Amino acid sequence: MSEPSSRLRSSHRLPRPKNSAGRNLPAAIGVGVGLGAIVVLAIWIGVPAWYLVVATAIGVGMWEVLTRLREHSYYVPRTLLIILGQAMVWVSWPFGAPGLVAVYVTAVLVLMFGRLFHNGRHRPPINYLRDMSVGIFVLTWVPLFGSFAAMLSLTTTPFASGTASIITFMLCVVASDVGGYVFGVMFGSHPMAPAVSPKKSWEGFGGSILFGVVTGALSVKLLLHHDAWVGALMGLIFVFCATLGDLVESQFKRELGIKDMSNILPGHGGLMDRLDGMLPSAMVTWVAFSFLGTFG
Repeated sequence: MSEPSSRLRSSHRLPRPKNSAGRNLPAAIGVGVGLGAIVVLAIWIGVPAWYLVVATAIGVGMWEVLTRLREHSYYVPRTLLIILGQAMVWVSWPFGAPGLVAVYVTAVLVLMFGRLFHNGRHRPPINYLRDMSVGIFVLTWVPLFGSFAAMLSLTTTPFASGTASIITFMLCVVASDVGGYVFGVMFGSHPMAPAVSPKKSWEGFGGSILFGVVTGALSVKLLLHHDAWVGALMGLIFVFCATLGDLVESQFKRELGIKDMSNILPGHGGLMDRLDGMLPSAMVTWVAFSFLGTFG
């Protein structure tokens, strides 16, 4: 092969990634496609199927989080909290946000009072503030935020149905995740928060913003039939929520000294490793779409 043709071929090569992918890509892609198919099928079937998918995800996520906590000497009533979390999700279907808040407050009271007398009336509770606080954190982080994802199926605006709202939400969060992953692997060299998540870079965050804003503008314009700038703004907010949610889970795992929440999803780790950015974004999405429905 001549030297000019060799130089021509080398000039058209893709840039080499700066960082390792950090996961089994074929397995991760396969699992991602499978999860996406489940979500699409649930959206197509309707509200009952979507609630079932969300409730199952919340139950598995809570099991992962609570199990890891119990393994590290935190006392958290796993079965009780999972049951209360499921009650929060399903009550939000007929009663909406007021029902969700009512069950959430009840769950907090049960946790506060139950933990107070865990050792009986004659012995003081041990690590009461720590365990009670982390229990409330789990109730807020997983079932409370996740219930807003379920309620998206009930959201109606002057522009679109709950189905379009769910698709918009999912597209924006996935786009943020994909953009951050691609740009982080290809160009990431400046850590964003090294004390919390050493692998998360500013370059990856920039990719999340790019993908999230573009996806938000297009999906809101085409699916919700609203102004593209509104979608771009929502996409930007979703990126911030998803990124902060990822950092929260990273700090959670760092304090426990674990890499993944579990190993039930090949190439991904645990289910919570995929839900970390979606949970806070779901709450913000519900608030945004409710605002559009009221003042649209």
